[in-house]
Amino acid sequence: MDTALTRMTASELATLIASGEASAVEVAQAHLDRIAATEPKLHAFLHIAADKALEAARAVDARRAAGQALGPLAGVPLALKDVFTTADMPTTCGSRILGGWQPPYDATITERLRRAGIVILGKTNMDEFAMGSSTENSAFGPSRNPWDTSRVPGGSSGGSSAAVAARQAPLGIGTDTGGSIRQPAAVCGIVGVKPTYGGSSRYGVVAFASSLDTPGPLARTVLDAALLHQVMSGHDPLDSTSIDGPVPPVVEAAKDPDVSGMKVGVVAEFRGEGYQPGVLARFQEAVELLEAAGAKIIEVSCPHFRYALPVYYLIAPSECSSNLARFDAMRYGLRVGDDGTRSAEEVMSLTRAAGFGAEVKRRIMLGTYALSSGYYDAYYGKAQQVRTLISRDFEAAFCQADVLVSPATPTTAFPIGERADDPMAMYLADLCTIPSNLAGNAALSVPCGLADEDGLPVGLQIMAPVLADDRVYRVAATAEAAFTQRWGHVLADEVPELAETR
Repeated sequence: MDTALTRMTASELATLIASGEASAVEVAQAHLDRIAATEPKLHAFLHIAADKALEAARAVDARRAAGQALGPLAGVPLALKDVFTTADMPTTCGSRILGGWQPPYDATITERLRRAGIVILGKTNMDEFAMGSSTENSAFGPSRNPWDTSRVPGGSSGGSSAAVAARQAPLGIGTDTGGSIRQPAAVCGIVGVKPTYGGSSRYGVVAFASSLDTPGPLARTVLDAALLHQVMSGHDPLDSTSIDGPVPPVVEAAKDPDVSGMKVGVVAEFRGEGYQPGVLARFQEAVELLEAAGAKIIEVSCPHFRYALPVYYLIAPSECSSNLARFDAMRYGLRVGDDGTRSAEEVMSLTRAAGFGAEVKRRIMLGTYALSSGYYDAYYGKAQQVRTLISRDFEAAFCQADVLVSPATPTTAFPIGERADDPMAMYLADLCTIPSNLAGNAALSVPCGLADEDGLPVGLQIMAPVLADDRVYRVAATAEAAFTQRWGHVLADEVPELAETR
């Protein structure tokens, strides 16, 4: 295994491949070897597509040999969350009800990755139908955090996040419905981005909550995330919520880490009780570094953010109860009890009982109740009204500040099993991330150090107005540059060699 190649950033690998100093096949093989060596401890992947990855890499090498221009990430390997449809690989969403299902078409983002020459290594593990904050809700077993394999890698995009942190792939793609990119990125010590809602296509992304789901990039550096953001984004006529406008200049912003004169608002509601002291200490250091870089720090209050968690857990389950009704055992996926003696309704009930996990059932029941006659106005309708107030809090805050900052998550990665029987404790992992999903604005998590208590990664969350995605990259690149100068490298380079315990 060529460990030098697996330690390089995506932009470095792309430059190497374009110049012919390394072939795309060599790069792909190095990462496949890395997966083979580390996957028994991590379980980051649900499907490894070695043959198809090498075939895609050979196609990139052939284009370069023929003198054709290559895209900015051509030949770079990527780990794809198993919620994106792929015509040549299974798409299970981490659920038994879709076990072995191979879609007849590619998601728009899958198609854009292929067109850009990005080499898809396989499909990564996830909380079932993206419902969770730890990847423990996968029907196929949990993924593990590369920093400490006794702990969770976050969720629901925990497989992609673990794969990137462990150098199984330099790039990953996840989806963020309530923090499912930013929270795992934070606890795995990498960069994770939730673009503006509608900035990245949802076509071919198996839906959880349609007004919240947002695909986005995972990477070990801010520039790599920006390069992937640019490749995967843009208007898609197949997605009715897709924004018909230019992609914000995220790559230019990532290359220009200058926050001189920017106003950075510290969200008052995202500090205090329930936050791990080491998380708050690293967050405060990050704020001080931004101030030293020329930013003006102010405190802002967003009073309705305290209601974001209950609002989310009414809106998201309501939408999932509608979206998951399509899994009815009649057209595709698992079918249980179809012995010729049972009605379609009985088969449907038996299949859902066997195919859906406990968390999915919990959210379907909660959402169905919230949408039911007599309760709709009191629960779902009221939640949508408070969602509007949260959006207005953002609007008011952005009149005072260019960006807002907070910890990405209140704690570092928790031990596997610790919160499995306590849904409320699990839901609190997304306390800081949910407001941006409800409002639809851009947000990013960038590593800001290790907590004193456990030596595990902490993430700085940066939030910007709708369609101002470039701002989160500019501020994140500034923070990354300051921390890299202090540490001598990016945080992901400190990931241990996957010992069972630290």
